[in-house]
Amino acid sequence: MKHSVLVTLLLSSFAVFSQIGGSNTYEFLNVPVSARVGALGGNVIAVSDNDPTFALANPSVLNSQMSGMLTLSYLNYFSDVNQGYFSYIRDYKKFGTFSAGIKYISYGEFLETDEGGNEFGTFSASEYALVFGWGKSIVDSTFSVGANLKTIYSSFYNYYSIGIAADISATYTNFDKGFTAAMVVKNMGTQLTTYYENADREPIPFEIQAGISKRLAHVPLRISLDLIQLQNWNLSYNDSILETNSNTTLTEEQKQARNGTNIFSESFRHVVIGAEFVPSKSFMLRFGYNFKRRSELALDNKPGLTGFSWGVGFRVKKLHISYGSARYHLAGSSNHFTITTNLSEYYRKGAAPKPPKHKKEKKEKVEKVKKPKKQKGE
Repeated sequence: MKHSVLVTLLLSSFAVFSQIGGSNTYEFLNVPVSARVGALGGNVIAVSDNDPTFALANPSVLNSQMSGMLTLSYLNYFSDVNQGYFSYIRDYKKFGTFSAGIKYISYGEFLETDEGGNEFGTFSASEYALVFGWGKSIVDSTFSVGANLKTIYSSFYNYYSIGIAADISATYTNFDKGFTAAMVVKNMGTQLTTYYENADREPIPFEIQAGISKRLAHVPLRISLDLIQLQNWNLSYNDSILETNSNTTLTEEQKQARNGTNIFSESFRHVVIGAEFVPSKSFMLRFGYNFKRRSELALDNKPGLTGFSWGVGFRVKKLHISYGSARYHLAGSSNHFTITTNLSEYYRKGAAPKPPKHKKEKKEKVEKVKKPKKQKGE
């Protein structure tokens, strides 16, 4: 083999993102880009406001208030891995609210060598998803539905793949009580072309999520709770020795003890919680906790803040700027940056000044006022 390519390493690199992460292709679809989502734990679908960044995860939250909004998000992941997202939203009253955007991830440059270590240059690896979204309220703005259509292109050295995926979602919102509930079925689709000729199609990261959020009545605080990977109960790490050794005499309870899991840890691996403190319209403080991330990536002797995340958001005139940071491991954290603005505000004309009254009209009005009233009997 002339060239030694690290394609296999690239394809399996996202096993660190989740225990089931290495079993699918196009895993970048599930990496959160938005600073607000990243700060709230990485999985938030049940928030109904005018933030367009939630539409990528839950298209049913698209609404007319987002019309004209432009979003730019950037994620400094790890090493030379960077990700970004760009979108624009437009509302059409009869048909609903539509979004168009592109999500990309760049894995950086790699050195190309042969078995003897002779260098032949460098190559890059990247993946893209062109995302079209639609959302529409169908019951008095309290119940809405939506869908995303994703066209995917993946490139690793001389290996390419094209795929297609779709999301469907529904959201219920009670604005008076500040309550929102949502459900999303993500990444239904398939590879259209595989990386290798005549190769079997690889699965894409299908997932079912559900979530709720509640804005407290007397405190400027919104709490969110999301359930992830509902299509798969077993998210725990399985000891490879126990999996491959069929002669083991351990009972099922002993295996669970060795893997460090039980019914409670299994349940909490599906849970992501977040809290958003909003003292004013111009400043937000956010925190999140991802149980699954901490269970899989924290070191036993030094877990640190693995699984925790935080962020801030603030408004500067027509710009809404957010930053988020998520702790994946002691080795480092991700850094999310998002800028959102409404382009229609830059072209919105102010109220036209009232035209000045003509002098003649003013004079006639004054004379009319000064004219004495007729007396009775005249």
